[in-house]
Amino acid sequence: MARKDYLRKVGDEEDIEFSHDDYSAADAVCWAPGRTIGNIAVSSEEAFGNFEGTSGNDAILPCQIIPAGKFRNGASRWYCKTHQIHWGIKADYAAASESGEVNCSNHLTKMSYVINPLEIEFKDFEEIGIWCSLPPGLSSESIEQRAPKIHVHKRFSGKERKVLDRDFDAIVCSYNQDLGLFENPEITKIQVTPPAAFEFVRSLEEGREMSCVTCKKCGYPHLDLGDFANKPHTKHFCGNCGNDSIWSSKPIVSTPLKPLNDQFSNSNTYIAPERSLNLDEYAGIRFELWASTPAVLWTAGRPQEKGIHVHVYENGRRLIDDTFGTVIFQGSKLQREEIWENMVQNTLY
Repeated sequence: MARKDYLRKVGDEEDIEFSHDDYSAADAVCWAPGRTIGNIAVSSEEAFGNFEGTSGNDAILPCQIIPAGKFRNGASRWYCKTHQIHWGIKADYAAASESGEVNCSNHLTKMSYVINPLEIEFKDFEEIGIWCSLPPGLSSESIEQRAPKIHVHKRFSGKERKVLDRDFDAIVCSYNQDLGLFENPEITKIQVTPPAAFEFVRSLEEGREMSCVTCKKCGYPHLDLGDFANKPHTKHFCGNCGNDSIWSSKPIVSTPLKPLNDQFSNSNTYIAPERSLNLDEYAGIRFELWASTPAVLWTAGRPQEKGIHVHVYENGRRLIDDTFGTVIFQGSKLQREEIWENMVQNTLY
């Protein structure tokens, strides 16, 4: 598609010094608000790019344009894997002629990124829990809207104390092809991004049918995000190669997190805790409430608790950190479903 024209020599390659010494090439997980970009969903290829620092939300990555068949009028069509959009309409050719570069129309999209993200390996002697961390649904203080994060619990089997319990911007799960979850043999890692985790949990909470369809051309699993995750459908679009003729046997929301969840979640049963809490007894003390959401992945053999998770703070110390089946506030019993809706409204995605 592109060719080089010799202009002039400015020096030998080994003599050129790059001015951006504060940048480095590194393994990265990248995503854009409301959707996954490039090979972020499930990928065997490492995403390389120039980044400032270890994380951010302003990365601009180069286009990776590949052949993608033809348009309906017979004209050649290409696809940008980085920004997930087809290339080849008249406006694309005009822009390339003017700039001298072949870029897709989304090439200036700013992406969030994490350098060298946490990598999860599944071991028999460890219990792993992965959740989508969302803003509170009720708080004694004003709630600041924010994007989802990935919360990870890790403990040794049979132990009470967690060795890991915190939020991450994104994580990577190791994947062995012997598990047979995905058709493409090159896939070695499953990247869990905030938009993918949020849509997965939202589909579970709101009862949407989920599965995972595979592209017949490249063998990569398909991920629905944004508007495509709000309503199950049968025709899907491959974000890896641009194939737009992927069909599922029935209307679904497709996500590679579904086979991951099916493989590694030992218990997808839920119980309502018998614990109860009267927040009115802690009047004047800071608190935060969440609807406890289903785990993206839960390797423990015991059921997950489904209720209202409460933090109560006193003098900067967390006085209460537990999930309750009944929570009383201002004399009334709180409804978990209403708290969930508030959490969604407080989430930027």
